[in-house]
Amino acid sequence: MGRRVRKVLRVILILVPVVLVPLALVLSHDSPCGAAPALRADATPMKGIAYHCYGSPDVLKLEDIEKPVAGDDQVLVKVRAAAVNPLDFHYLHGTPYLMRLDSGIGTPKNTRLGVDFSGTIEAVGKNVTKFKPGDDVFGGRTGAFGEYVTVRADRALVLKPANMTFEQAAAVPVAAITALQALRDKGHIQAGQKVLINGASGGVGTFAVQIAKSFGAEVTGVCSTKNVDMVRKIGADHVIDYTKEDFTQSEQHYDLIVDTVGTHSLLDYRHALTAQGKLVMVGGQVDNWLIGILGSAIYAKILSPFVSQTFGMMLAELNPEDLTILGDLMQTGKVTPVIDRTYKLSEVPEALRYLEQGHARGKVIISVADDSKS
Repeated sequence: MGRRVRKVLRVILILVPVVLVPLALVLSHDSPCGAAPALRADATPMKGIAYHCYGSPDVLKLEDIEKPVAGDDQVLVKVRAAAVNPLDFHYLHGTPYLMRLDSGIGTPKNTRLGVDFSGTIEAVGKNVTKFKPGDDVFGGRTGAFGEYVTVRADRALVLKPANMTFEQAAAVPVAAITALQALRDKGHIQAGQKVLINGASGGVGTFAVQIAKSFGAEVTGVCSTKNVDMVRKIGADHVIDYTKEDFTQSEQHYDLIVDTVGTHSLLDYRHALTAQGKLVMVGGQVDNWLIGILGSAIYAKILSPFVSQTFGMMLAELNPEDLTILGDLMQTGKVTPVIDRTYKLSEVPEALRYLEQGHARGKVIISVADDSKS
């Protein structure tokens, strides 16, 4: 039996590079940038950010593109504000390369970028009863970096809280839902637990600190020196300056760690967890050019059966139910988006460059109304 197992393993070791190397070569190919397609003669133009090849933010252009029309089950939203996310530059770069199986090999299938938005409904389809023209809304839809988006009325779209600005509402969808689902669904957070947020000053992290407090947890935030006061102001009970202290080497242990930055190994995190503690990875450094942070997720699956703690990675799912919960938390003042900087629509490339540097405090916003006519 042992000889047979070794033979199978040798075959696997031979087949893996035989399969992966050609796949990697195909997926990593970048086609040259093409020209923007001409608008149809009867099309109504609008301004929007588009990209026609993978690359740096330099390939993004503010173009005249066709204004969408709401289908029977859709609403047409005039975008007032949008927000940038790490997800945007993953699509822009086409990395990790495995995602190109969906986003397009060689060139992107969808030339629009952006997901988070807020705005005002301009028109509704004939089957829509939940919304009406004039409603202020926020949600998630590909193509948010533009004057208009169409969204299915039953998807990730809800009314904007009256006490929140369009910029604050646009900051919410991807980052806040990621924080909520990481804490509630993957981490099974409970009142009284000790929860640590690694990367507490970032987009997901600032929401995670506040949402964890709303669940009644004792929250520790990890950030750099310049962000200590801000993280404390948004509700963290304890703040660790990672330039002065390594929380994985402390004697303090946590019931739940939400990791947004991937600065430590799984074994380091294990040392910081209680015996039955949970680690939820929601982002961090791309540690594999082909499969990205899935490499860490695979390692976590391999390690989990041999330890008492639970390790896992999660990808957020945008849905109206969780957007409604977050809207209620904002309405009652339990969650307030932290906004670092605001850029114009034409400045999306600069906004993405800034976000990619990894030093943003909270969210980076695009004010579409300021620049849509330029």
